[in-house]
Amino acid sequence: MDTSALIDTLDHEGRLLADTAAGAGPDAPVPTCPEWRVRDLLSHLGRVHRFATRLVAEGLAGPPPFTPDPQLDGDALPEWFREGHRTLVGTLRAADPGLRCFTFFPAPSPLAFWARRQAHETAIHRVDAEAALGVDPSPVAPEFAADGLDELLSGFHTQERSGMRTDTPRTLRLRATDQNTVWTVWLSDGVPRTERNDDGAADCELSGPVGTLYFALWNRLPLSALDTEGDPELARLWRERAAIGG
Repeated sequence: MDTSALIDTLDHEGRLLADTAAGAGPDAPVPTCPEWRVRDLLSHLGRVHRFATRLVAEGLAGPPPFTPDPQLDGDALPEWFREGHRTLVGTLRAADPGLRCFTFFPAPSPLAFWARRQAHETAIHRVDAEAALGVDPSPVAPEFAADGLDELLSGFHTQERSGMRTDTPRTLRLRATDQNTVWTVWLSDGVPRTERNDDGAADCELSGPVGTLYFALWNRLPLSALDTEGDPELARLWRERAAIGG
């Protein structure tokens, strides 16, 4: 996806999250993040948005400290979140495409990195707000869901901190049934390696609509929402080992 489309998605997802969280109320538990209530969700994401805004606005070469927890409640907390979200969207839209700043895995540009990262961060946490309200996840565009799987598999899970390791080499395939998109993930005791292809045999294949794959692989839907062929142990290992913090 291009950067402007990602910023538009970030704008939409943040507005939806704020409205949903306000409807659920600050004390509502967040089933998809069992240790959180809605106030924790808004505080976390509001601080992440402010973190990203500083990086982009100031062109920082390293990560700044996080804003302290605002210690707000009631109507003041969603409004604080909205203010930070609006500022982030405006900062990204106004940023120089040649911006240089800190990122934590490769991207076409720092601006593309932060637009993408914040769009997906916000979309996934929007699902958390919907879980707190007790409603099903709102759908995302297929192109955006596929992009989020690319970021997860070819960004986060190429880092040494990825916990998705196996004692012996295994192969996991992910197939989007509503578009011609397939990911093959080679697992070992090193960092996973992913390519968009359908080459060779797989020990386990998970398949479903790309939006369902996106939410399930980000651990916001149960993997039972997907069709599984082959060894279900790999699906279980994903649930146990592949979580991304925050």
